[in-house]
Amino acid sequence: MKAKQFFVTTLAVILTGMFTAANCKGPSAKSDYETVDGDPLKTRIYTLDNGLKVYMSVNKEAPRIQTYIAVRVGGKNDPAETTGLAHYFEHLMFKGTTHFGTSNYEAEKPLLDEIERLFEVYRKTTDEAERKALYRQIDSISNKASQYAIPNEYDKLMAAIGATGTNAYTNFDVTCYTEDIPSNQIENWAKIQADRFQNSVIRGFHTELEAVYEEYNMGLASDARTVIDTLRSMLFFNHPYGTQSVIGTQQHLKNPSITNIKRYYETWYVPNNMAICLSGDFDPDEMIAIIKKYFGNMKPNDSLPKPTFKEEAPITSPTTKEVRGVEAANVNVAWRIGGEASADNDLAILAASLLYNDQAGLIDLDLIHAQKVLSSYCYPYTFADYGMFLLNARPKDGQTLEQARDLLLEEVAKLRKGDFDESLLRACVANYKLELMKEYDSNEGRANAYVDAFVNGVSWADMVHQIERMEKITKADIVKFANEKLGENAYAVVFKREGQPGFKKIDKPEITPIATNRDTASAFLREIQLTEVKPIEPVFLDFKKDMSTASLKSGLPLLYKKNETTDVFELMYVFDMGRNDDATLGTAFDYLSYLGTSKKSPTEIKKEFFDIACSFSANVTDERCYVSVSGLSENMPKALELMEELIADAKPDENVLTNLKADRIKARADAKLNQGQNFGALRRYVMYGPEHIKATTLTNDALKALTSDTLLAKVRDLFTKQHSVLYYGPGAESDVLKSLDQLHRTADKPAPLAKKPVMLVQTPSNTVMLAEYNAKQIYYLQYSNRGEPFDVANDPGVTLYNEYFGGSMNAIVFQEMRESRGLAYSANAVLITPSDKTRPYAFQAFVATQNDKMPQAIDAFMEIINNMPESEAAFKIAKDAILARLRTERTVKGDVLWAYLHAKDMGVDYDRNKAIFEKVQSMTLADVKAFQEKWIKGRTYHYAVLGNSKDIDMNKLRSLGEVKLLTPQDIFGY
Repeated sequence: MKAKQFFVTTLAVILTGMFTAANCKGPSAKSDYETVDGDPLKTRIYTLDNGLKVYMSVNKEAPRIQTYIAVRVGGKNDPAETTGLAHYFEHLMFKGTTHFGTSNYEAEKPLLDEIERLFEVYRKTTDEAERKALYRQIDSISNKASQYAIPNEYDKLMAAIGATGTNAYTNFDVTCYTEDIPSNQIENWAKIQADRFQNSVIRGFHTELEAVYEEYNMGLASDARTVIDTLRSMLFFNHPYGTQSVIGTQQHLKNPSITNIKRYYETWYVPNNMAICLSGDFDPDEMIAIIKKYFGNMKPNDSLPKPTFKEEAPITSPTTKEVRGVEAANVNVAWRIGGEASADNDLAILAASLLYNDQAGLIDLDLIHAQKVLSSYCYPYTFADYGMFLLNARPKDGQTLEQARDLLLEEVAKLRKGDFDESLLRACVANYKLELMKEYDSNEGRANAYVDAFVNGVSWADMVHQIERMEKITKADIVKFANEKLGENAYAVVFKREGQPGFKKIDKPEITPIATNRDTASAFLREIQLTEVKPIEPVFLDFKKDMSTASLKSGLPLLYKKNETTDVFELMYVFDMGRNDDATLGTAFDYLSYLGTSKKSPTEIKKEFFDIACSFSANVTDERCYVSVSGLSENMPKALELMEELIADAKPDENVLTNLKADRIKARADAKLNQGQNFGALRRYVMYGPEHIKATTLTNDALKALTSDTLLAKVRDLFTKQHSVLYYGPGAESDVLKSLDQLHRTADKPAPLAKKPVMLVQTPSNTVMLAEYNAKQIYYLQYSNRGEPFDVANDPGVTLYNEYFGGSMNAIVFQEMRESRGLAYSANAVLITPSDKTRPYAFQAFVATQNDKMPQAIDAFMEIINNMPESEAAFKIAKDAILARLRTERTVKGDVLWAYLHAKDMGVDYDRNKAIFEKVQSMTLADVKAFQEKWIKGRTYHYAVLGNSKDIDMNKLRSLGEVKLLTPQDIFGY
């Protein structure tokens, strides 16, 4: 006990610079911003006169800035008669304004007004014949309006200023717009965003509606979404959290209202309901001056609605529902708790960690490591107004969902009884501190924390105080919380059983492709492109300066990079040996994770790792094994000693192995029910071939035949082989070497290993491979490999082609497949540069689309792939985007070590981006066209389709080539 208490005290001292008691300071005479004493991020919080909040944190690591613009409105604010509105408007915010996205707004506006009027008639019309006639009118006028529209001009603007990560998301409480921008483009960014948030225009409505349909249909294949929706309906009877969904109902998606959307935009997208959240390389005074310049004239809504909802009555008895879906069965148990700003939040985080922390929680030790369920987890699912405390379990073979439910309930009962050690609670606090350190070590993590605080009504002072509050939480507090909020009769249960869901997909409407107008640019875009900014000179990796190398006494190489920002370390052993060499390695490491040693039980080992805020993991890929230990730097020697002791002295347990084999076989059967895993298996089969699947996959019979001696010998033998040691952390290189020389158990002269790269299958002729999966969407892949060997000289051409054709929302693929034709929610096409110098290049195109859109999607893809549309304007955007990105992106922290390994794999010892930056500057559209003619046009393919053969056009597939039907056994290998 004393040792554990010492650890927590020491950890608190180490983290003093990150998390200390804080006092909130209001605006002073010298400033107009708030700060919090002891804030590790040195956050400034401004409130403009119009109510706009601005959160900012400076981080000079790279000349870029993560920007989030959050609007405190989401699915809970949707009118009950038009659900899905918040999410759909998020999509429409990318369509432009009165100033961009259009070549002539005055001529376009009457057509947009007529489309709006017709949609109001359409949504109130019930006769199907009349509705189809109205939709034909809408489609016709939309086509006329598209002559003036400039699709994706917002994306062009972002590409022009070198932004990355262009995206948005909507949940119940927030709609948030994300950009990562170069630090010399602040004013252009602010100008674009201010226009977007003040002058948004709804255009391209019916094609974007198809993208939302596709997103909805994707969700139909997600049993997890169905489960969460059902649980919400069982816990929240009065609140929109339970009475509606963010994406909306089928009926509402079929009958949208542009009028309602406009009213929604005018009501909620106002400065006193918004926050700009920033982290990166900027001067705060200059930043706020620019924000005031462009956002300061936004008009607040002095009558901003404050929705109120009838208070939820206490839940006094358990409720149970069943849902059916094609994925594996599982059980879910949830309790209603308070929202993120409530006192419940800290307690819920710690209670969930006590139950499940992936190492030493009650569920971890009692259920997962004891092999009583196939898998399980627990976490608090919090919103602004309420939250859910959620547990999940997947049953073992022969176990019922009811039995798995009872096991979960028993673990929660232990919280209510206080059947856990106080030391575990203290370790949970320590590990949560560690997670916050990692989160706040990135611009994205910082800005996201600001969004959470703003949306959920949590003061930043309370965010900074969180660890201090948690350190005061006692075992008695957790027991009280569990009894009051996780009562034995206050929960909802959803049994997710296997079967066919009752959903119907939204049928494909007839859409005339709208004009792309690629060579048209608004005056707004031209002005942004002509704006001169102070250039940022690129900084490319110099491995001799940006990292160091050394050797252990055994001769093993150490790749070292110092962590200058946190007290977190990661130490990894990298072996050039993987499933391609030995298909049993993955099972061997899985088995190891359940074992103890001659001196320590498995439970003791897991608790020791968790107590010192460290963790151990092993990952096996086709080509490599990665064995790592990470966590709080001061405890690295102890963590390394624990890991080495386990590897060298693991004691077999035949009962564990028997259960592990059974569980893996059950997990394999479950994988065959999952759409994503089926497509991953199909893609692997198509690209690497059946022989590779056989070589790298154990059959069930081979799995059953494995013995403890064989598996543990595999692990121990691996550690006698040559490997690299990667270290990223705050420790001095000499200290790291000393620890490794003392603790790392390996051979005096490790045996050499030669990496065995996985080779890609070539495609000399067209073949179609169809794998059955009963879903409302197909996943479609076309893959081509002609055996062209890797050459660094090709890097500039590959990079520019991919950016122009298929690499972003501004690229040809996205414009054609989604914006113009409404054929998909997601689509991409790229020439893949190999990850090893011995591999060839390969071309890949992908689209997920409704079953009945497949013929159109295939034809459209083949047309643009073989006859690439040419646009000087689009080319300039793509070229400028690459150059801006290369000027400002930096490879830092532990990524430097991985870049070094990758360079070695590619046969170089330098940063290849330097040559790309230099050569792309002089390249032309003619070069891209010549590249496409040489590398892409006229290829032969392996076409792969994951879908239901009863719902797709088989004649279309036969027109592509001979159709080969694949079984789950074929693609999974078991």
